[in-house]
Amino acid sequence: MKRFWLLFSQAVTVLLAAYFVVATLQPSWLQRGASRSVAGINLIEAPPAPRAEPAPGSLSGAARKASPAVVSINTSKAARASRGNDPWFEFFFGDQGNQAQVGLGSGVIVSPDGFILTNNHVVEGADEIEVTLTDARHAKAKVIGTDPDTDLAILKIDLDKLPVIVLGDSDQLFVGDRVLAIGNPFGVGQTVTSGIVSALGRSQLGINTFENFIQTDAAINPGNSGGALVDVNGNLMGINTAIYSRSGGSMGIGFAIPVSTARLVLDGIVKDGQVTRGWIGAEPNELSPELAETFGVKASKGVIVTGVLQGGPAAQAGLRPGDVITKVGDKSITNVSELLSTVAALKPGVETPFALLRGDATTEIAITPGTRPAPQKRLPQQR
Repeated sequence: MKRFWLLFSQAVTVLLAAYFVVATLQPSWLQRGASRSVAGINLIEAPPAPRAEPAPGSLSGAARKASPAVVSINTSKAARASRGNDPWFEFFFGDQGNQAQVGLGSGVIVSPDGFILTNNHVVEGADEIEVTLTDARHAKAKVIGTDPDTDLAILKIDLDKLPVIVLGDSDQLFVGDRVLAIGNPFGVGQTVTSGIVSALGRSQLGINTFENFIQTDAAINPGNSGGALVDVNGNLMGINTAIYSRSGGSMGIGFAIPVSTARLVLDGIVKDGQVTRGWIGAEPNELSPELAETFGVKASKGVIVTGVLQGGPAAQAGLRPGDVITKVGDKSITNVSELLSTVAALKPGVETPFALLRGDATTEIAITPGTRPAPQKRLPQQR
């Protein structure tokens, strides 16, 4: 036994001596994950460990699910006719050149058949549209239809095995929900930004005729237009459309068209070639004390009618200037945006009750809406 302990103590002594020698001359040998770079610098690296699951709180799953269905859209517009060498034209307008105009945006594949949702302003006036997928495939896109009133457009490409996004329910969004914005800002390549839903039902922004925007602080920049706003499950909640900015870049105030609106536009354009909306032929205005006094009405809420188209559905039903619309069907009306959206959702030819305040008395009339006329073509906007 004594001999055994003697051998054990000698072995321990030798090991300790070796440890101190190494610790003095080559301390990096004793550091976990130690390695030497090409330049001979001692570095410490984490041991390789495969990630079976995303880190807690990571949104990588949602990004991986939705990103393949978000495409980059490049447009080109032929150069305008040249004025030749007209010196007066050059004096007033400068040298316009003969270069084609190019544009950049994003889109979302919503069907295996190749249908893509994007913004109308992304493709408006374009002579050629090219779509680039995340797998580097390219395809020429055809415009199936546009809806300037909501700033949406439907494109179609002919490719097989297309990645398709899952449509969510934007009516189930709440302020504070986390969302991701996916697109191709400034042409740098597909980019994912995160934020929350800052507000719902934003309207009266002067962007579209029908406004019901999702507001988010997820960074949206030029080139993101037409891209996807998705929830934490990677489901499509909206089409990114506009930003409020003083610099041209993101300031944390972005707007997306809800997928509920986009779906109605998609179905209408693919089925009928256009979006059919209700129309009554009345000019509404926000109710103000001045207008209420002018028309002699005693109302604190609703939308006041300041004009009625002669021979239109509203005129035929007996609607008059000065009437305050407080309800359409079973929906209360508090502002012009709500009235426009509610009337647009009515089915043409189907009689609908309108609750009114006329003077100081309440009444109800039945209006049979017609089909909203096609919007007049607008001048191209700078973007």
